[in-house]
Amino acid sequence: MSADKIIKIRRCVNCRKSFQKSELLRVVRTPEGIFEVDFTGKTNGRGAYICKNSTCVVNAKKRRQFDKSFKTKIPDEIYEKIISAVDDKIYE
Repeated sequence: MSADKIIKIRRCVNCRKSFQKSELLRVVRTPEGIFEVDFTGKTNGRGAYICKNSTCVVNAKKRRQFDKSFKTKIPDEIYEKIISAVDDKIYE
């Protein structure tokens, strides 16, 4: 008997393409209402995912995709953290 590993699939909030969870960045709203970039993918709270490419992040910022996903306005600093993480590749 071999245990089949389940591959978790998530969808980018901007381009709406499906990827493996490990190929996306997660933004989370914690139970306290604080928004943060979750590099581990394990922080408690409501999460939304985005591609690890800068054009997708810039388009998501223009279209306020995370605001729509969380149904509330998120701070611009979160978008800046995502852009710097993608540009510097600190998510790996």
